[in-house]
Amino acid sequence: MAVTPGTPNRWAIAWAGVLVMILAGTVYAWSNFTQPVIASFGWSATQASLVFGIAIFALGIGAVIGGRWQDQVGPRTVTITGIVLWGIGNLLAAVGPHEVWWWDVTYGVIGGLGNGMAYITPVATVTKWFPDKRGLASGMVVMGFGFGAFIYGFVLKAIPGFVLASKDAGAYADAKSAAVVAGTPFDAAAHAMSAADISSITTIFLASGIVYAIVGGLAAMLLQNPPAGYTVGGAANAAASHEGSYTPAQVLRTPQLYLLWLMLFVNVVAGILIVSNAVPIIRELISKGVTDPDAIKALTGTAISAYAFVAVFNALGRFFWGAVSDRIGRNMVLVCIYACQVVIFFLLPGFHSVPLVLFAFAIILACYGGGFGTMPSFNADYFGTKYLGQNYGYIITAWGLGGLVGPFIAGKVKDQTGSFSGALMPMAVMLLIAIVLPFLTKKPPPAPSTA
Repeated sequence: MAVTPGTPNRWAIAWAGVLVMILAGTVYAWSNFTQPVIASFGWSATQASLVFGIAIFALGIGAVIGGRWQDQVGPRTVTITGIVLWGIGNLLAAVGPHEVWWWDVTYGVIGGLGNGMAYITPVATVTKWFPDKRGLASGMVVMGFGFGAFIYGFVLKAIPGFVLASKDAGAYADAKSAAVVAGTPFDAAAHAMSAADISSITTIFLASGIVYAIVGGLAAMLLQNPPAGYTVGGAANAAASHEGSYTPAQVLRTPQLYLLWLMLFVNVVAGILIVSNAVPIIRELISKGVTDPDAIKALTGTAISAYAFVAVFNALGRFFWGAVSDRIGRNMVLVCIYACQVVIFFLLPGFHSVPLVLFAFAIILACYGGGFGTMPSFNADYFGTKYLGQNYGYIITAWGLGGLVGPFIAGKVKDQTGSFSGALMPMAVMLLIAIVLPFLTKKPPPAPSTA
């Protein structure tokens, strides 16, 4: 059927989905907290990275749960549950003990599961409302997820207590790295964070959790699926796509599912290695050759501002590459995404000026986001839209596993060498090899009837 009077405005639903995604996407601002939690709580870089990694892993599981659940009850209940759990995870992390296990459970597992549920439902819902512009629509809604870190970064920069705590944490990190390189013991007590520093960090998580639950819950109430048979002009194949949809059981038997999964996994590992530690990596690169202690300390503020600025490319890349994929095809877009990153990861260790580092991070984040802007439409093209929530949830588990692998690599390299640089070249090689994957992936025939 065509659009009829009384049908909800699809753009209002899309923008509600974008708002939910912005709140959920603040998870990508974790790198702003990496050094502060290390210095405040006495964690290692690996432990701090893995709190984020566990959150992303749980996000992947939450996406599968949310995708299956929303196919049964619709998007509203699932999205409200998810965004409230994301808020609760942040809140509980703030009010509990400053132990890694507690943050793994609260921010990581509880918050991550909720984040995944809140992520998958707007993507699936909005894609169904735009059968004529799948790439653009899915790119738009996941763009909101990328905007989360961009907006949140500027909020953090405007909080004096957080800025001061970040600078103190940067001094702590410098002293610890110097000790690792020199092979001498690190005197943590001599560089301990103040009580005010620690309080500012936990208060931010507490306030953020409350905002996520209230504002996100209100926005989620607008989400609903289109009526049966819904289509619009310019979507001649929408009905056929729906009728030819693969069931979750059928899609698990297709090689295309695992190829799409692998394509997303590779892109996530490379991108999230950067996202999880963006602020300290930027600070490390631009401090190369700087010897004055005060100048090095000031670079913490520069790194926070730099990441707040380039984080927008995570969002813009989702929209840009999603829209481009409608024109040149999903496969060719993935080839371009991999190729761009190969060059940047290869050159990045030699970039030390602020403009060059910002340029490199902008490209990486745009390509990282582009994978998420393209993959929902890839899934809909290959497997139809009827079971999009659960079928795409399967693919999102690649995000979850990649979210563990990337931060783990970054943290281990940093703890063992005192620098993140050693993790960059392997990413370039991995992406170069992965360029073959889009050429191996072909669209399957319509699903066999289950009648």
